[in-house]
Amino acid sequence: MSTTMPGFGTERITQLGLRDRVYDRVLEVLMGHDVEPGMRLSIDGLARSLGVSPTPVREALVQLERTGLVTREANKGYRVSPPLAGDQLEALFDARLIVESGAVELAARGDVDALRERLSAALDEQAAVAAEVASVGAAHAPEELMARFFRSDWQFHQLIFDATRNPFLEEMSEIITTRVHRMRQIVEGGGDDTDRAVHEHRAVVDALAVGPTEAVAAMRHHIDAVRLRSREDASHTS
Repeated sequence: MSTTMPGFGTERITQLGLRDRVYDRVLEVLMGHDVEPGMRLSIDGLARSLGVSPTPVREALVQLERTGLVTREANKGYRVSPPLAGDQLEALFDARLIVESGAVELAARGDVDALRERLSAALDEQAAVAAEVASVGAAHAPEELMARFFRSDWQFHQLIFDATRNPFLEEMSEIITTRVHRMRQIVEGGGDDTDRAVHEHRAVVDALAVGPTEAVAAMRHHIDAVRLRSREDASHTS
């Protein structure tokens, strides 16, 4: 198992929004394909790569521990968490079904027109990336292209959480979505679901125009479909 930490390149972190930017960069590394379960994360090494002191890196890892992406071992530091499987995978999707159904229902009772406009713009971007993936095939798509798709998929769901204007739901969204997307990125042998995800997202946007009940039904259908695809992907690695 590799214990070599991937580099960040030459880009440095500026003081503006230091804590948030360090967190975002560490999360970006954890969501990459070259990060393996069990890999040790050196606070000092990350700090040198980012050109910052160890303090904001340590704070970022403490925050990321809450999402389950990293685990802390006494006197040993942090390691990348193992992937979810079996009962844990089912529990994640049970939580996602409850939280995201509630989020879309709450969002559907707000400014729906503005929300649909934002979601449609995000969906256009996601569809464009999905078309790029389809043109080369998911099995041959560059890591950067798949990372763009995952970010666009994540953004769609995040817009719904943001529309709830509920800070507790937004915090839950971070925990859930990071685990979902990290899980999907480290699974090998899974199929290409980019086009299906776009169609399911579009159904959510259309349902929002009808009402909260319809929006909830569309979101539940999407999450259940992703659950089934994730089970299939996980079976390829067992």
